[in-house]
Amino acid sequence: MNILHIDSSILGGNSVSRALSAAVLAQLKVPAANVTYRDVVAAPIAHLTGAYLAGQSSDVQHDQALQEDLALGGKVLEEFLAADTVVLGVALYNFTISSQLKAWVDRILVAGKTFRYTDKGAEGLAGGKRVILAIARGGIYAPGSPHQAFEHAETYLRTVLGFIGITNPEVIVAEGIALGPDQREASVAKAMAEIATLKAL
Repeated sequence: MNILHIDSSILGGNSVSRALSAAVLAQLKVPAANVTYRDVVAAPIAHLTGAYLAGQSSDVQHDQALQEDLALGGKVLEEFLAADTVVLGVALYNFTISSQLKAWVDRILVAGKTFRYTDKGAEGLAGGKRVILAIARGGIYAPGSPHQAFEHAETYLRTVLGFIGITNPEVIVAEGIALGPDQREASVAKAMAEIATLKAL
């Protein structure tokens, strides 16, 4: 059993999404599980470039920087493909995911690896994985709230995952955490209670 654990909050020890993702891992982990951890803030992945895309062709000359970037992209993709379960710690910044997490997403959406185009349209190739999103949001964006339409983290990740064949991610959300200590405590407690109900591996 391979677990891939990704954290993407810039807040370090003050991060709610990191606390939630760690709790998810503790709930899931079995002694035999192999856990790969990637902190995309502590060790950022470069943003996608034209040189990177072109460099995947064998007839393109690679300098050292491009070679290193291609090697990192390959490793990130291999980690994802090898994972049976993926746990993503997701913080909402300016209504969407962090740029660091977007850089990771751009390395796993690869034609021929996680999706392909057919005469009937795109087909996801990464189905069968269990994906758990541990999301922290400063405001309130739940369905029916005034700012529901402003939420582009969970909705974006659901779209991305669905595109590559993962249509049923499990989602844990702590929201309103910037609205005061009482709201933060209650929201985190509710999320932790939900995590405690997750099916272990």
